[in-house]
Amino acid sequence: MDAGEVEPAEVLREGAAEEPDVRNAASIEVEESVLALVEVALERSREALSAFFGVELESREGPGFLCYSEGGFYKPHRDRAHTDAWPDAARRLLTVVLFLNDNFAGGELQLLPEDVDPILIRPRAGMLVAFDAATLHEVTPVIAGCRYSVVDWWL
Repeated sequence: MDAGEVEPAEVLREGAAEEPDVRNAASIEVEESVLALVEVALERSREALSAFFGVELESREGPGFLCYSEGGFYKPHRDRAHTDAWPDAARRLLTVVLFLNDNFAGGELQLLPEDVDPILIRPRAGMLVAFDAATLHEVTPVIAGCRYSVVDWWL
């Protein structure tokens, strides 16, 4: 991740744009060999996720590699959206987050489902979390270090 090309992560609304008051993170462009390894690992999760959630998973949108450095966050949002700028966002069934490290403070994934208490997930290296892409969720502010993760969406 440290060797990849870094650019500010965007927020999807009417188009994709930087919104630092909503999201403070960096998108990392990784080497093809790293991307290929992650693609294989995510594909291996298809059958188990399909069975667990009781849905047919056709394809994935494609992994995004993210770095939330100190002060990084993503305010509450949903990953399933209806926008002309990214039509596939409306097809997102599941969000998957793969945590790559855990040597940082803060940066928890908090799920905010309706009619249920919030669920705080403390990242552990190698942990994969999957949830309905329509679920309201956030990344709490990173207090120290850098939180590295991969995010993808099953369609």
